[in-house]
Amino acid sequence: MTEAPQAEAPGEGASLFDLTGRTALVTGSSRGIGLAIATGLVRAGARLVLNGLVPDRLDRTRAVLADRFGDDAVAARAFDVTDPDAVAEGVAWVEATVGPVDVLVNNAGLQHREPLLDVSLADWNRVLTTDLSSAFIVGREVARHQLARGHGKIINVCSVQTELARPSIAAYTAAKGGLRGLTRAMTAEWASGGLQINGIAPGYIHTEMTQALVDDPAFNAWILGRTPAARWGTVDDLVGPAVFLASRASDYVNGQVLFIDGGMTAVV
Repeated sequence: MTEAPQAEAPGEGASLFDLTGRTALVTGSSRGIGLAIATGLVRAGARLVLNGLVPDRLDRTRAVLADRFGDDAVAARAFDVTDPDAVAEGVAWVEATVGPVDVLVNNAGLQHREPLLDVSLADWNRVLTTDLSSAFIVGREVARHQLARGHGKIINVCSVQTELARPSIAAYTAAKGGLRGLTRAMTAEWASGGLQINGIAPGYIHTEMTQALVDDPAFNAWILGRTPAARWGTVDDLVGPAVFLASRASDYVNGQVLFIDGGMTAVV
């Protein structure tokens, strides 16, 4: 006698990395790393909400992605991730207009290069507020909704400077180190509520913002020699890890920071 077939578990047969039906909000996503991650999430099936500070640039980015993936697949909302009131209003709009935020990617950030003895308190605070406090502000607001539903994913975009330091970028290094601590703190408080909070830590990625470093022969040679993979990273290198952490494939991964750096942090 043959055994009766067992009932298929929910989602069985579908890819573990399929994001169909999930809504993803990506901050700082009108260009660069944020745009690449956002594109990867919508390609995996997510409904995407882009975010940035410059409405015109954000609208242009949304139009390009909507042309590729469909108008219903991509929305955009401009708000200042360092302003708690603007964040609360923006997240409420997404929840009411697009859908429950299943995935949040805290990507918004900036860099400031200046010797530590010369950095003004205003510039120090500007970097810490944008690169660290914004993840707290947006993450907490999104988590209020996710905890009420009992599930959600938060991905904090860290850096190799989460682990390493270089001269002239002290504020950025402090912010990214703090972001790893914040990722763990969010896990300590929210994992029992069904959330997974993790980070990705890009190495040196070739983007519009790092083009000057790529063009600097000495710095470029240092990167190629310091990185075991012997190349700069690309924004596409970040997409797979982000989709993994956004998907049910990572449902028991919590409080981790995944370094995507060609091996830089693994060697001396």
